[in-house]
Amino acid sequence: MSKMDNLRAMREAKYAESQKRAAAAPARPKAPVAPPAPAKTAGDPLAEAVASTDEELCGHRNMSGRTCTRERGHAAKSHRYS
Repeated sequence: MSKMDNLRAMREAKYAESQKRAAAAPARPKAPVAPPAPAKTAGDPLAEAVASTDEELCGHRNMSGRTCTRERGHAAKSHRYS
């Protein structure tokens, strides 16, 4: 046998073994459903501050993942990233 024949035989044996293993494996269960997000509490100042800043910002993202910190709908042609 040549080197290529040996490689082909090894590849075919590996494929046959993986097919046999896949057929014998039990079916996977469905992904669990995530619980609903908890309701916002009225007294959490940190959550309110984050929500208010997210709503007021432009939100444009550049290629490196930075977010524009100018106000939403700003008239400036350029974005200001932080």
